[in-house]
Amino acid sequence: MSLQNYMIRYICCYIAHRRDQRGFTLLEIVVALTIAAIALPALLRAFSEGTKKHSLIENRTTALYLLKLRMSEIEMLGALDVGSEEGEFGTDSRFGWISDVAETDTEGLYEVIVIVNWQERGQERSVELTTYMADRNIEQEEESLSGL
Repeated sequence: MSLQNYMIRYICCYIAHRRDQRGFTLLEIVVALTIAAIALPALLRAFSEGTKKHSLIENRTTALYLLKLRMSEIEMLGALDVGSEEGEFGTDSRFGWISDVAETDTEGLYEVIVIVNWQERGQERSVELTTYMADRNIEQEEESLSGL
């Protein structure tokens, strides 16, 4: 008998034997349920944590874009007014902003601080950016231009 015939005969016997045994044993069911009971809570916890982290990252990314937007708006104005302002990004927005412009020791140079804040899971979150901007209305002296 060739190896090929032997394999075909073995497969046919195995299929015929399995046809007589329908369903699962109680032991197989208990083992499958035990594995599922151990794995499912861990998987659910992992998906839950992933969703939370995604929400945190999404809010922080949005806040950074809004921070850049507010800083660009201040820069476009050109003339800087010393003091603080605050507002929201549109109506019913959960994101708000605070900007603070202060004079420095150098004439015509201002320190600009912008803070974007929002509520997340009952906590106040914020991102902050500090930069320095020159007053565009001050004319430069002839000496400083010739030194360049």
